[in-house]
Amino acid sequence: MGVVAKRSSMTFFSDPLDHYCHRVRIVLAEKGVAVDIQDVDPDNKPAELADLNPYNSLPTLLDRDLVLYEPNVMMEYLDERFPHPPLLPVYPVARAQSRLYVYRIQKDWCALVDQIQNPKTKETAANRARKELKESLTSTAAIFTEKPFFMSDEFTLVDCSVAPILWRLQVLGIELPKQAEPLLKYAERIFAREAFKESLSEAEKEMRAL
Repeated sequence: MGVVAKRSSMTFFSDPLDHYCHRVRIVLAEKGVAVDIQDVDPDNKPAELADLNPYNSLPTLLDRDLVLYEPNVMMEYLDERFPHPPLLPVYPVARAQSRLYVYRIQKDWCALVDQIQNPKTKETAANRARKELKESLTSTAAIFTEKPFFMSDEFTLVDCSVAPILWRLQVLGIELPKQAEPLLKYAERIFAREAFKESLSEAEKEMRAL
């Protein structure tokens, strides 16, 4: 898989099923970055990855001599390196709020996704995590009636962090109730973006019909 070549050249080592990798691929696609995306089996990583990344982890972004191995750092780096279109607000207060949203998504939602997907998680614990994630997502649905994106009139890094979770709801075994309709409509708006479609790995495309 590759993102349309426009501005630069870099390599992105990506697990095609991982939601953290997906959020970075969305940013790459939104920015139109020329990137060589290397789909990596997390159970059979290439030797060069360990040479580049001291944690031998995914995702890993290589840009010339720079190696990044934390997805949120990658997202902000890409936003600064390729300033158009901007994916964080201009003003410091709004930027800080966006960063806090990403942090809360990480703590409140991503942690539950990770628990559900971890093969070592017992079924009872996974079911509790599903219930908690479903209830938490449903409780936020009302905020999507106010603005087209996550607490914003513009598409931001916050949306890049939320979208991979929403795309995976079916494989996570979560069906949102009717009262979550504003959130579901938000999800469809995000999924309809050309950059989001470009960001999908073949494995992610198989998760649901486009």
